[in-house]
Amino acid sequence: MGTVTSSMAAKFAFFPPNPPSYGVEMGELNGKLRMTEVALKENVDVLKLSTKRGNDIVAVYIKNPSATLTLLYSHGNAADLGQMYELFSELSIHLRVNLLGYDYTGYGQSSGKPTEQNTYADIEAAYRCLVEKYGVKEEDVILYGQSVGSGPTLDLASRLPNLRAVVLHSPILSGLRVMYPVKRTYWFDIYKNIDKIPLVNCPVLVIHGTADDVVAWSHGKQLWELCKEKYEPLWVKGGNHCDLELYPQYIKHLKKFISAIKKTPYIRYGGRITDQTEKPRNSTDFREKPRSSVDHREDSGRSTDQRDPREKPRVSTDQREKSRASTDKREKSRKSVDRPEKGNNGMDQPEKARNSIDRFGDMVRSVGFCNIGCFRPTATSI
Repeated sequence: MGTVTSSMAAKFAFFPPNPPSYGVEMGELNGKLRMTEVALKENVDVLKLSTKRGNDIVAVYIKNPSATLTLLYSHGNAADLGQMYELFSELSIHLRVNLLGYDYTGYGQSSGKPTEQNTYADIEAAYRCLVEKYGVKEEDVILYGQSVGSGPTLDLASRLPNLRAVVLHSPILSGLRVMYPVKRTYWFDIYKNIDKIPLVNCPVLVIHGTADDVVAWSHGKQLWELCKEKYEPLWVKGGNHCDLELYPQYIKHLKKFISAIKKTPYIRYGGRITDQTEKPRNSTDFREKPRSSVDHREDSGRSTDQRDPREKPRVSTDQREKSRASTDKREKSRKSVDRPEKGNNGMDQPEKARNSIDRFGDMVRSVGFCNIGCFRPTATSI
């Protein structure tokens, strides 16, 4: 059965770029690995990682000196590290995170042939590298899965109880459900995300385009509904499968999410993050926090009035005015955190993708994420 499943996965899910968009060579001066066909950067480590299934995969680790969190990125099925390199660099800068991206077995300069089980071993090797080589703690890791990358992402996330967060970008319910509207999970299906998402204990952000003609929007919506800890999703109006990075609200919402999980206190019992129902004020949607502090100040104001009923109304009014003024200042300060750079007034317009993105780097639009029909079998592959 395993052979049949792997065969189906290879036919329907994997389209590694051929030829690969980059090469790997040893640097003459420092003796370190480096990628060819991409810009050489001092803050990037190029790595070869061995998986438990006997393959060697290529990975890149991008360091950000101001980072406290690390993003482990699993890319889509028709891309490799050479094509994703500039996007990774931009994400590391704008989200202020360290980032590790890797090529699946059989992709880029990684050895072997791609299968579902190999991708699970690949992401485990990448995660193990973060822990053992870079000393990253589980609670400081964010898993990011794009398209088919949502498969290995959710598989690992379902087995890490102290994970900080998960981002699902144009995710799939399962491989078979992309092609056929089946209502149940069959043994030969691949990437059974629909069965694994309820096992994920950390906050989950889902991003999906409403006009996705490869993986229907319903996949993202259903996965979000099944999340234990839901974060406000991003449904990109008019967004397709491979262009969401071009919409300005993409990076805005990601920054908001990263900021929220940095600020949210995590109270764990028995290795599990507490549910929102247990601690409603600890919601990952940090927009609730200012309202909580405002309520507190208003209650304080009311208790002050009750202590001295002889106090003049004007004094009480002045106190509330000062409290409101202070709240307004805090609101302005919070908004400036969400929008630290100028020119963000156009971020809330979801209708069209801009050809260039001033805040997110012009290189993003040149990335060819998946330039063929993802998950769509050709006549020769069936």
